[in-house]
Amino acid sequence: MAYQPTLESLAAHPVPAWYDDAKFGIFVHWSVSSIPAFAPPNKKGIGEVDLGNAESVAWMFKNTPYAEWYWNSISIDGSPAQRHHRETYGAEYAYDNFVPQFMQLARGCDLDAWADLFARAGARYVVFVTKHHDGFLLWPSAHPNPNRRGWYAERDFVGELTRAVRARGMRMGLYYSGGIDWTFHGLPIDSMASFLSSIPQSVEYARYADAHWRELIERYEPAVLWNDIGYPEKAEPARLFADYYNRMPDGVVNNRFQLGAGEGGQHCDFVTPEYAVLDRILEKKWESTRGIGGSFGFNRAEPDGYLLTAEEIVHMIADVTSKNGNLLLNVGPTANGLVPWSQASRLLAVGDWLRRNGEAIYGTRPWRKADGRTADGAGVRFTQRGGYVYAIVLATPASREVVLDELQLEGAAEIRLLGYGQPLRWQQRGTQVVVELPGDIPTGPAYALRFSQQRG
Repeated sequence: MAYQPTLESLAAHPVPAWYDDAKFGIFVHWSVSSIPAFAPPNKKGIGEVDLGNAESVAWMFKNTPYAEWYWNSISIDGSPAQRHHRETYGAEYAYDNFVPQFMQLARGCDLDAWADLFARAGARYVVFVTKHHDGFLLWPSAHPNPNRRGWYAERDFVGELTRAVRARGMRMGLYYSGGIDWTFHGLPIDSMASFLSSIPQSVEYARYADAHWRELIERYEPAVLWNDIGYPEKAEPARLFADYYNRMPDGVVNNRFQLGAGEGGQHCDFVTPEYAVLDRILEKKWESTRGIGGSFGFNRAEPDGYLLTAEEIVHMIADVTSKNGNLLLNVGPTANGLVPWSQASRLLAVGDWLRRNGEAIYGTRPWRKADGRTADGAGVRFTQRGGYVYAIVLATPASREVVLDELQLEGAAEIRLLGYGQPLRWQQRGTQVVVELPGDIPTGPAYALRFSQQRG
């Protein structure tokens, strides 16, 4: 069908199976901010901030753990980043000075190594930041920044990573900061009022953002349009969506065009809660997005203890999948393009788990309940696919017997442990299913049981 730039027509676009099946993607934040690479470590996520409380919001902007917000942070008087900047570089040292340093260091970046790592991590798609809030472009655009000369990479990082990712069987999505561009307007953002007014609304910027998105679509045919923090009203996002779907019918659009957007701004294929955990199955397709640590961009001030462990990432993938979501987990490379070992080692461990247990994740859909528990208190997450139900136990078994509460199976049901060749012995005890695990008890952050002919 041919899509039209109306909400009714756009709403007919289905979420493609590839995106619903993927479950795990890698986000990449890499830009000029990776030169200073600083934000005050802070585990208080944005989801914990009372956005209706002015003092809480002011604290959030002043103390943001997001290193990619460095330019804004050093513009707020008294912020930790401003103190760090003055002590390290001097009060008069402009953010612009980091640009040539980044361009010099980025020349040696090995994008094939990134793609290898992401594939080994078990990711099914990648979303790359082409322009963050500082406005620097990671591709040689035909539409250069009118306010900053040379504010783009001469090397086509977007194109090179796109080819590398696709060569390894993954889908490629692109992020673009459509709502904030500090080279046009908005510094500093230190309150909800300044945040809401930070989107440039000039005709010039609307044409600039629209031209970039259309150029990215034409050159790279992204599987995901991942916009951030709204969009200028005059840029006609509904027309952009219709043209995109007509070119890429199996593409998807996120929900972050809508802040400050006009016609078509409420359309999306999926929603993107940030650093959020849901307590229920969400009917609308969603994507949980977060960094491995408290920042998206590389933050050298963040200690290893602020990063998720591989175990926590595996548990998060299982939890998000059971509730109809995908996990888009961010990595923040250094300015010279290295993914820090503290991040890479975690991704490799996750990939090892997914190679043995991915049947319970990829291509699944939520069961009639997401959560359960074992008799000894371990969490369980349920998924289903092709007539099977999977129970992912978020623990290493303490013994050869696992007891699943509030579950009933048919007498002829078969239970298998993923990665183990033989059916397992089991019995029903009231509302509990008691499963005898093999002698070689599985180790690792979680294990998955597969049930056939289940009743409830």
